[in-house]
Amino acid sequence: MGYEWLAVALQALRGIDPAEVTQVLGARRRRPVPAEAAGVLLLTVWGRTLMGRPLIVVIRQTGDFDYVIVGAREMDEKQLVQFEQWEAGQS
Repeated sequence: MGYEWLAVALQALRGIDPAEVTQVLGARRRRPVPAEAAGVLLLTVWGRTLMGRPLIVVIRQTGDFDYVIVGAREMDEKQLVQFEQWEAGQS
């Protein structure tokens, strides 16, 4: 899979290093969750960085195996609980 950054998404990162985003996208254990915004189909990828930081990365498919990174943010408390439940159910 190939990932490219939307320039505006890269500039909009606040408190998140681009390397952390790539760590989540490349994580062995990550949870894909479909999403939609303004009629555009997106995919959110819930995962942890190498240091364990829980992030949600938003991507949009642009080709068979190509994606553009739309944004990233930390999970809120409710999302973290959901993610930890998902993690607990994984082997």
